[in-house]
Amino acid sequence: MIGVAVHPSEQPTARELFELFKTPWEFYRSERNYEIVIATASPLPAANCRLTILFGATSLAFDQENGLTLNPKTEGISVIHAYRRFPLYGAAATFPTSSIDLVREEQSNQPILFACGTSEHTVIRAGYNLFDEIRRLLTTGQPSPNAGIPTLDLHLALLRDLITRAGVPLVEIPPVPAGYDFMACLTHDIDHPVIINHRWDHTIFGFLQRATVGSLLSFCRGRLPLKSLLKNWSGACRLPLVHLGLAKDFWHEFAQDYLKIEAKLGATYFVIPERDNPGQKADGSSVPMRACRYEITELLPQLRAIITAGSEVAVHGLDAWRDATAGRRELAKVSQVTGAVEMGVRMHWLYFDQNSPAVLEQAGFSYDSTVGYNDTVGYRAGTTQVYQPPTTVQLLELPLHVMDTALFYPTYLCLDESAAYSLVSSMIGRMPEFGGVLTFNWHDRSLAPDRLWGNVYLKFIQEMKNRHAWFPTATQAVAWFRKRRRATLEYLQDETGLIKVRGVLDKTDLLPGLKIRIHHALARRPDELLAAGTAATFSDERFDMITEINLS
Repeated sequence: MIGVAVHPSEQPTARELFELFKTPWEFYRSERNYEIVIATASPLPAANCRLTILFGATSLAFDQENGLTLNPKTEGISVIHAYRRFPLYGAAATFPTSSIDLVREEQSNQPILFACGTSEHTVIRAGYNLFDEIRRLLTTGQPSPNAGIPTLDLHLALLRDLITRAGVPLVEIPPVPAGYDFMACLTHDIDHPVIINHRWDHTIFGFLQRATVGSLLSFCRGRLPLKSLLKNWSGACRLPLVHLGLAKDFWHEFAQDYLKIEAKLGATYFVIPERDNPGQKADGSSVPMRACRYEITELLPQLRAIITAGSEVAVHGLDAWRDATAGRRELAKVSQVTGAVEMGVRMHWLYFDQNSPAVLEQAGFSYDSTVGYNDTVGYRAGTTQVYQPPTTVQLLELPLHVMDTALFYPTYLCLDESAAYSLVSSMIGRMPEFGGVLTFNWHDRSLAPDRLWGNVYLKFIQEMKNRHAWFPTATQAVAWFRKRRRATLEYLQDETGLIKVRGVLDKTDLLPGLKIRIHHALARRPDELLAAGTAATFSDERFDMITEINLS
């Protein structure tokens, strides 16, 4: 059991941290004994425990008592742990005289940890505030240069490592569905599903430029194969026939194309609730080109096919991110068409601010999937886990990680298919280590001329299948994380001193089950404060409704 002694202002973050790091814990009580105490202030709580971890970037009474010298750092340093780099966004300090080199500041190579104690009780002093770092990640998020670093997940990995190296075993419910190694959430923003609704507007002019001259230039630079060049030219030539009703609308076939690619997999389609509505920015102004030129009723056959296939339809919001009344209106319009009672949202153009989660919850949405990047791919909140924003009570955030336009648009990463595959494949390869859900957004017209980004999307799906991913809809992914949040783990000790871990689930459902993961403690030599060598191993146990496991 972990006892957490933090300032009252840090308690909400602590609660969410231990929903992501799902292990037995409670706020510190002086009358209880704990295996581990995690604190952000000194003097340290008087606890009979095996490990105390004290976080903080400023000098504390503990430092003075132990003659410890701190070297303060400016905000924004990077540290190295297990050959992996991740940033610290708040204040930090190093310990120049420390012999614990498990975590070092990248620039100075000085330790950011200090340890002291005995074989019975170890104190680890960390020169940053873990709870402040988690709060920043779940509110402000990471800037684009750090997009490729799953910073929050690396914080949790470091915390596990510190505990097991101190010789204490650790039990948690990992963010991994039973029978799978991770989740992959396939989503589609429906922005331009009817090409005949566009005549002499920026969308058509952009299409013609990219399908003709742009495609030719990409072919000449070796970025586009001849087959794709010819398909794009063919699409441009067919455009007049489409408007005359003599050829099929090749944008309007998005549903049948995706249902074929994603057969027997879950997917979520975010549809615009109102035609020709550009919505408003935070200052009340509008960007006319943000408006989409279709009515949701024009997509009734496609939406019925999507729902029949087991996928789902959600709201691609316009003003819901800033106005709960507008959000309720947008939700109602889509709900009237689909008949769905519970529905999520992703904002068009990823409009969002720190007030948006509370506004979206007030509007009645069950989840949001907006937190991601327009200009790159990666981990804006630093994690692949579904989490609860600090300002909400029920609404959860399904973060967005990979978007097609961010990969391929000239004003963003501007990658060719080979480079895009290499980048995203590395993210997929990381998933079995951390678990969670990797969320994709492939737009409605991205399989058609002028984009033709279907081949690389197919490769992503196949690789995730090979790596044993579960493909839920967004609602199913969020529901699985809600089940994990409801589950409880507790330590029990009998009269003989035997420790048991007891896990309890409140109800059954059709979703994949949970696991109980035991991280085995590393053996320390008597003269070691933290065990050296490779990280601890773990074993997984089946988690039924009530599960008890004996720990030695």
